[in-house]
Amino acid sequence: MKAEIIAVGTEILTGQIVNTNAQFLSEKLAGLGIDVYFQTAVGDNQERLLSVLQIAKDRSDLVILTGGLGPTEDDLTKQTLAQFLGRELVIDPKALAKLDGFFASRPDRSRTPNNERQAQILKGALALQNATGLAVGGLIQVDQVTYVLLPGPPSELKPMVNQELLPLLVTGEQLYSRVLRFFGIGESQLVTVLADLIEDQTDPTLAPYAKTGEVTLRLSTKASSLAEAQKKLDQLEEAILAKANLAELFYGYGDNYSLAQASFDLLKSQGLTLTAAESLTAGLFQATLADFSGASSVFKGGFVTYSMEEKSRMLAIPLADLEKHGVVSAFTAERMAEQARRLTESDLAVSLTGVAGPDSLEGQPPGTVFIGLASHQGVSSIKVNIAGRSRSDVREIAVLHAFNLVRKTLLKAGILL
Repeated sequence: MKAEIIAVGTEILTGQIVNTNAQFLSEKLAGLGIDVYFQTAVGDNQERLLSVLQIAKDRSDLVILTGGLGPTEDDLTKQTLAQFLGRELVIDPKALAKLDGFFASRPDRSRTPNNERQAQILKGALALQNATGLAVGGLIQVDQVTYVLLPGPPSELKPMVNQELLPLLVTGEQLYSRVLRFFGIGESQLVTVLADLIEDQTDPTLAPYAKTGEVTLRLSTKASSLAEAQKKLDQLEEAILAKANLAELFYGYGDNYSLAQASFDLLKSQGLTLTAAESLTAGLFQATLADFSGASSVFKGGFVTYSMEEKSRMLAIPLADLEKHGVVSAFTAERMAEQARRLTESDLAVSLTGVAGPDSLEGQPPGTVFIGLASHQGVSSIKVNIAGRSRSDVREIAVLHAFNLVRKTLLKAGILL
């Protein structure tokens, strides 16, 4: 089924409001296996809406109109659709009863004749009742095209869609999705590696999405049952992870999963504690860790040592050593991690030091980051180059690298400390 969404309202075109309804509807329809091919916004103008309806009729099986169901003269969606389909408008008794009850309970608000417009539906349409408002919606099929009328306010549209519309649109197949998350590869590189799978895709399909510092793949399939969908998605996932070194770069599933969550879960499951000493990230790593419920069980506390002097004072690193090696160095990253672990008596410690930009520091270009990791087994560091990114992106991506280092360390055999 090909679906189309038409949002009616001049306020959308002038930027006074954001059309969040289209996003909500597209997501709900996709979940039912209904493909949304077009989204259109049109002002409160009958002639232009009629022209949009004519286009939609010729290319879509399901046309959903949102907005313009109110009592005022510029609320003309229902009236325009009635004219387009050659149908008269009639009063829906249930909607009228709700309208009567509304005004009866508010004697201070006078009822004008135009309020009855909200209780009108197209003759022959199925009424979609409004649980949170007064404007009734409707569904009607004419010439093998299904038209749906929905109110504009999201507080009215969403309940109507969930309670009234979706049960009427359920088909035999639904859309099932799975999100794979990768760190350490860019979107363009990932697309190149998966070129053959992307070019030959039919069902299931895969689509890459670039995030800050990482990439996700959404696998989608239409199936009549969850078991059928899982089988198809498992086969596609297996083919993806067999490519190059993608299995090594893959770290988890889901829209809301993260490297921080993966690290936190491993720390908690292994009963380990973690601390951090941060320079360029200024506490971002620790703040991210502390966002998780139960963070106190793995995170005792840490350090933000932005200047060379504070690195020396707070972490007890000889100032002469810092001056000799520089703050942007493997030496400093390792000493910061080592001392942070010792001072807090944690199992592991992470340190971040480097150049967020925009200017160079100690001859090192912006985006140069050293990340240290200390444990009972010793201390080491990695150097990361995050070139060509904004100051905030450098800091955010550096934190991702730090969490990934923790995750990979905890996954190594024999790392139980």
